[in-house]
Amino acid sequence: MGDARTERSVPAALTADDLRRAVRAAEGLLVEAGVPSARHDAEALAAWSLGLPRLEWYRLPAGDAPLAPALPTGATDRFLADYADAVERRRGREPLQRIVGHTVFRHVTVEVLDDVFVPRPETETVAQVAIDEAARLRGDPERTDRPPLVVDLCCGSGVIGISVDVEVPGSRVVAVDLSPDAVRATTANAGRVGSGTQRTLVGDVGDPALLAELDGTVDVVVSNPPYIPPDAVPVDPEVRDHDPDLALYGRGADGLEVPRAVVRAAARLLRPGGLFVMEHAEVQAADVRAAARAAGAFVEVRTLTDLTGRDRMVVARRAGAVGAADDPGSPHGRGRMDP
Repeated sequence: MGDARTERSVPAALTADDLRRAVRAAEGLLVEAGVPSARHDAEALAAWSLGLPRLEWYRLPAGDAPLAPALPTGATDRFLADYADAVERRRGREPLQRIVGHTVFRHVTVEVLDDVFVPRPETETVAQVAIDEAARLRGDPERTDRPPLVVDLCCGSGVIGISVDVEVPGSRVVAVDLSPDAVRATTANAGRVGSGTQRTLVGDVGDPALLAELDGTVDVVVSNPPYIPPDAVPVDPEVRDHDPDLALYGRGADGLEVPRAVVRAAARLLRPGGLFVMEHAEVQAADVRAAARAAGAFVEVRTLTDLTGRDRMVVARRAGAVGAADDPGSPHGRGRMDP
């Protein structure tokens, strides 16, 4: 009788078949909860619960073979409880990135903290424009003694500036955010991925003295500011209930008070010929172009799209450039310009 009780108290070894069943069940729960990427998230949470970077089925034992020997920890006794807890959190529409504590943006993995905006894939195309410009300047033989200077305004978790620094070695990056939490996150993420030149500070883009020592010297100003109007509350619970309001709502009736402040700051900071890149909502393209034109400091004001074809960013040159026109063969194209 004692032996039987002992046998019942020892959990059976988790097998690949058990894992497949658990993932299928989790996927069903997430589908019922309206999670749009249910299969992906079910597998990502399983990998995280097992201590794996991703779930690669072909690397795991097959059938009823125990999984433990193939895992970093060599143990699976906590998996089902940990996985159930993680799936329940995702079922409640907590973002996947907040549950696992990190996300991938372009070529870097960054930490996701509770009080900081979760980076979005569409912002990668905004970063690409800034990266391409920094790379062009880095390769200019007439600028060998002047590394590209890039300012990332409203930096959030720091992914845009960090990507520039990592992908264009030798660049100098200054990142600014109003939120001390965002500045701490950016500083930590920069250190984690080996971003060596980035300087991060708390600051308000509406302050005309912000980075005044850099006025007229910056090569690229890039920004993903808050731009949601106050009456356009996001539908997705992952955004509405978990991203900080400071990173979402751009103030003013149209949500463009902060973006207009970014435009003014860029006009002041950029050197003649410097590039301005700023993300916005699809429906704001014309208004943001108008704001850039109204600053009286920009030429070649245009809208570029993201990978889904949606209007995603305004791009412009600081007036006074000599030979700084966009390359017509650029993969970004000319974009949409006003007559």
